[in-house]
Amino acid sequence: MRKKTLTLLSDGYLFRKENTLYFENSNGKKPLPIEGIYDIYIYGKVSISSQALHFLAQKGIILHFFNHYGYYDGSFYPKESLHSGYLVIKQAEHYLDYEKRLNLAKLFVIGGAKNIEKNLLKFGVKVKFDNFLEDLNNTKKISEVMNIEGRIREKYYRFWDETLSDEFKIVKRTRRPPQNEMNALISFLNSRLYTAIISEIYNTQLTPTISYLHEPSERRFSLALDLSEIFKPIIADRIANRLVKQGIIKKEHFRDDLNGVLLNNDGKKIVLKVFNEEMKKSVKHPTLKKNVTKKRLIRLEAYKLIKHLTGQKEYEPLIAWF
Repeated sequence: MRKKTLTLLSDGYLFRKENTLYFENSNGKKPLPIEGIYDIYIYGKVSISSQALHFLAQKGIILHFFNHYGYYDGSFYPKESLHSGYLVIKQAEHYLDYEKRLNLAKLFVIGGAKNIEKNLLKFGVKVKFDNFLEDLNNTKKISEVMNIEGRIREKYYRFWDETLSDEFKIVKRTRRPPQNEMNALISFLNSRLYTAIISEIYNTQLTPTISYLHEPSERRFSLALDLSEIFKPIIADRIANRLVKQGIIKKEHFRDDLNGVLLNNDGKKIVLKVFNEEMKKSVKHPTLKKNVTKKRLIRLEAYKLIKHLTGQKEYEPLIAWF
């Protein structure tokens, strides 16, 4: 059985009875086939029994929680069954050795920049970031790498705006709270993508809190932030672009809140449906010579990083061919 992502948008109660997981809400009680669940995303107000959490932990199923505004709150991260002490040492070594860390940080930004170039070409704008990448090659500090990444994105949003209608222009990237509809859409998709990457890291031997571009933090899975540099342009941004240009998402799918703009419940449902469908789409992999889902591409990227850390093969970031 191919395991699937489960998204809970409504309020309810998640519990275990014998060897079955149930979700109960105002529409009744529904059994959930636990052997067919890959991970769970909870957007509603859901109470969870301790027996259900034990059951999910046994099965290695991650739960991701989002608050009322659609922002990521945290994850129930079961004990790692694939944990590797050797790889933890190698991850730490590449963080503590500044040159090794700097090299990886640059590669994440290069991958993101190249995918941004691909996006703009798809959107009808031919732009190269060669000057930024030359600066990146010469920099010796992680903080400067982050600064260059920020400058690339600032220029990217300006050119992307040229292809967007007036009611859905980015204008300036704003977060928590987003100040307009396009910013709200991008933030919501980035949050969902970030948690998808956490799930993929969990299913490898990587430790999610040791990272290279972003500073490791006790409060977040910072390695997922590193990998998101590669995937935000080719997954989150492309979905956002398609949703507004095809009129799937409209002004009516947003609401004013907290001195900003957020997706309403109908908007969230639409975006999550499209996101889940996108992650299941397959592309022909140029090296593997077979079709792989976009979700699988994230795991493959993590495996490439493992090979780099263990000295098997130098890491090369995914540059979209699709």
